[in-house]
Amino acid sequence: MPEVKAFGLTDRGLARPHNEDYFEIDSDQNLFLVADGMGGHRHGEVASQLAVRTIKDFVDKTANPETTWPFVPEPELRRPTNILKMAVRLAHDRVMYAIREDRRLFGMGTTVVGLLLEDGFAAIAHVGDSRAYRLRDGNLELLTDDHTWVNEQVVAGFLSADQARVHPLKNVVTRALGGEREVAVDIKEVEVESGDLFILCSDGLTTMLSDEEILAGAQSSTSLDEICHNLVDAANSRGGHDNVTVVALGIEG
Repeated sequence: MPEVKAFGLTDRGLARPHNEDYFEIDSDQNLFLVADGMGGHRHGEVASQLAVRTIKDFVDKTANPETTWPFVPEPELRRPTNILKMAVRLAHDRVMYAIREDRRLFGMGTTVVGLLLEDGFAAIAHVGDSRAYRLRDGNLELLTDDHTWVNEQVVAGFLSADQARVHPLKNVVTRALGGEREVAVDIKEVEVESGDLFILCSDGLTTMLSDEEILAGAQSSTSLDEICHNLVDAANSRGGHDNVTVVALGIEG
């Protein structure tokens, strides 16, 4: 297994009264998570923390290969991919349960993007518009597709990418944990190479910076903590309209 180093940073931004983002770096399990809560009155913070903690707890409990899972694994997926997908589904259930138990939480939800490393592969799962990128050989690759109204219009050919960036509905999420009764979890499996840099982030970064600017910020930095600080500072310099969270992990060896 290659050596993995990681650093994460979250910031309230310049416009929001509090921070509803939440992230996790679990070096023991090689699990990395970013969640962006929604719902106001601190309820988004409840949703994002509940989702992240549920995913982490499930991954911890299934670290033993002999563990009995509460879901039927999909045979075409690698074990870590099954674990992460199941964990996200369970997090959705926990958020929905919390809403049913306390009606004051009605309307809360959260996006999530997670990466779980095992045996030279990265399992990536996401719901919403928090993103995962991989920087390899100078090329920044987006590994996730935003679950937003504007991205659906871009895919359908009704909007250009430039139009989507400034559209008044750009923040409308079409899929989230705590939304519909059932949640569809997008997953991806990618091979990991020495020198790879993965970036997980909330949309507080990507609505402020283009992919080209994220690439430039990552390449101009000399360490993982500098990458995170530079990207967060750049987002705030553009107005900091939202909470912003960045987790960077580098693959060595």
